[in-house]
Parts: sequence; C-alpha cells; structure tokens
Amino acid sequence: MNYFFQKILLATLLLFAATVNAHEMSMAELQLREMSHGEFLLQWSAGEKGSVTDDLIPVWPEGCYAEPNVLHCGKAGLQGILSIKGVGNRYSAALVKIFWLDGQSRVYTITAGQPTVHLYGSADDKRGMGEIASAYIVLGIEHILTGYDHLLFVIVLLFLVGFNRQLFLTITAFTVAHSVTLACSALDVLTLRSLPVEASIALSIVLVAGEALHEGQQTLARRRPVLVAFLFGLVHGLGFAGALKEIGLPENHLLTALLTFNVGVEIGQLMTVAIGWMIWRLILRWPQVVHARTAVLYGIGSVAAYWSWLRVVAIFG
Repeated sequence: MNYFFQKILLATLLLFAATVNAHEMSMAELQLREMSHGEFLLQWSAGEKGSVTDDLIPVWPEGCYAEPNVLHCGKAGLQGILSIKGVGNRYSAALVKIFWLDGQSRVYTITAGQPTVHLYGSADDKRGMGEIASAYIVLGIEHILTGYDHLLFVIVLLFLVGFNRQLFLTITAFTVAHSVTLACSALDVLTLRSLPVEASIALSIVLVAGEALHEGQQTLARRRPVLVAFLFGLVHGLGFAGALKEIGLPENHLLTALLTFNVGVEIGQLMTVAIGWMIWRLILRWPQVVHARTAVLYGIGSVAAYWSWLRVVAIFG
C-alpha cells in the first residue's frame, strides 16, 4: 500500500474512531416518578458521559418548576409542552420516562428533529395518528443516520454491489428482512438479548467489507448479494427493534408507530444511497481517488472489528 493509501486509511480510521461508541452512548435518560399528585422525583442518567445537567436543560410545562431532584407541578399536574435544550449536540436524543402515580408508565423521545412532547397529566396518550406518524418517521430517519453500525452496513453493501440494477434488489431484500424481524421483535413475537444482536451486526459489517475487497472473485456474497443482504437484514431488524423498545411504542396507535418508524429508516437508507451515488459520480472525474476504495474498506472493516471485539467481550463480561 503506497503513501497515498496509507493517508486515506489513517483518515478513515480517525473519522470513525471518534464515533465508535456513539451509537450506544448518545442517549440521555430523564426519569420522573410521581410520588403524590403533581410531585415527581427527578433523575438523569447517561451511561459514562458524565453530568447531563451541564448539557441538557429541561423546559417544563407552564405551572411546573424544578428543585434539585424534585419537580413540582401543583394541582394541574404534569401537562403541557415539555422540551429539552441542548439535544442534538452532545446527546442525539433524550428519553423521558414517566412513572405515574397509578402505576402506569410512558416513554417519550426528544430529539433535534422532534424537540417537544405534549404531556396530558397521566399515562393517557392523546396524540392523533398524524402526530404519531410524523414523530416516528423522524425518529426512524435519525436512528439510521446516527446508528453508525447500520449506516456502515449500507455503505459496504454499496461497495459490494456497485450502482447497478442489482443494487435495487439487494437494498429491497435488506429492507424486507429487517422489516420482518423489527415487527416480530417489537410485538414480542421474537425476543433475543441485545448484546449478541449488536455483536452480530458489527460482525456483518466486517464480513461484507471483506467480501467487497475480493474484486474479481466469485464469492458467495458476490454471486448472491440479495441473499446475503436478506440474511443480515434479519439481524439488523432486531437491532432496530431494540432501539424502538427504548423509545417506546404508543398503545393507541402501535401499528402506525411501528410502520412509520420503519418508513423513516427506509428514508434514511435511501438518503445514504443517494449521497453515495453523488459521491461516486463526483469521484469518477478523478480516477486516482477511485483507488482509495481498498483503504476505505479496510478502515470500515477495522472499526467494525473493534466494535465486534467490544461487544463479544461484553457478552461474557
């Protein structure tokens, strides 16, 4: 590998090294537990990222005010518009988990694209179908674009297949497969532990990146990319379902939320393919850049291998 390729490989590794744990550690969680009517215990958590209060500032509904670890909402209760300033910077999303006095609980997700939620003073979710549909489409798009492992898998598929007619069938197979397992897992028809699923997703990137490097060789992935995309899509669907369970599904429009989240994921995928196609058309003008393909694939494969090692260790740790 010459000096130019070494530079490209180094740049690729540095680019993704900063985001190695981003998919798993970019979500903060705010828990509100109602102890008496209108009175809540307040607690933040965000894994290993330190103090959340330095980065995220809740804007409470009118009539509510917070003291350290306590939220007071009075007789009116916790109802109105809740937003959180700072989401989209250090944290890609904030989960708001509310445990109501009657024993019910609800989970709401705040992101840069969906910056507010409407609370109704109880576990009742009075959002209409249209509001839920728009919210979950945005969540689906944000999940695929900020879920770097799923994003990298789509990218290595582009390297494997190229921009031709077979790409449409390959992406379609991946879509159908992860839609099936996403629905089965979200509806509790199929349940697996998250750690083996996440490890398998990372390994799928390593394997497809390796196959994409074997130009001119008739490997299984090159002969049957549609089959390979379908099989790995089944695994990725379980990963999408894990994220969706963290976000939560509204009971009153569960199927709408499930369907529109999946639509959002597909929109994010198509955006990735479109951007990849534009970059491909651009670099055709500079033939020497095309040779960086090998270095980029090695970079992606190395990062995915590191993810795989971390996740396999976590299974047995």
